[in-house]
Amino acid sequence: MVNRNPIILIHGLWNTSSIFSLISSKLDEKEVEYFAPTLNHAFGMTSIVELTNLMDQLIVEKYGLEQEIDILGFSMGGIIGRYWINKFNGYKRTKRFITIGSPHNGTLTSQLVPKYPFKGISEMKINSSLLRDLANYDYFLNDIDCISFFTYWDLMVFPGWRANLNVGEKISLNIFKHRNLVKNPAAVERIIERLMI
Repeated sequence: MVNRNPIILIHGLWNTSSIFSLISSKLDEKEVEYFAPTLNHAFGMTSIVELTNLMDQLIVEKYGLEQEIDILGFSMGGIIGRYWINKFNGYKRTKRFITIGSPHNGTLTSQLVPKYPFKGISEMKINSSLLRDLANYDYFLNDIDCISFFTYWDLMVFPGWRANLNVGEKISLNIFKHRNLVKNPAAVERIIERLMI
């Protein structure tokens, strides 16, 4: 059965919504509605909290307060989606939460990045206060269909298994390079296939 909920596509750091070009073309083919705004990460200086606040405003403007939605987040976009679900009552209307290469358990790649001025990047450190806080509220994910896509060959979310949520399905993609998780045709085919269940 085709997923009828609109899908919010949230891109990651150093990307724009165009990173989803292959995914969005597949969704167009299947006539699935999606919303893919571009957020200004300011090279990692904007905090995830601020980005989530902006994302919330955009979702409310587009879909109001009650429309059921699904969320697909790539990289930092998955953390923004998780923050929105946990802190902005998103759990009340989110039916499916898909993350692709999102550092849910932090990444070694962020460890040496200073908190000032790169607050957004530093929030993805292993054991950051933001990620610890999110983990305390992950019970909000229990009634949501959660899927974590990741690759063991990811150098942005390193080691790659740190991209897995503690709940839901975990799917390994045999892909090299972080951005290829959403740019490689074989990877995208698996993601779309799972989305359409």
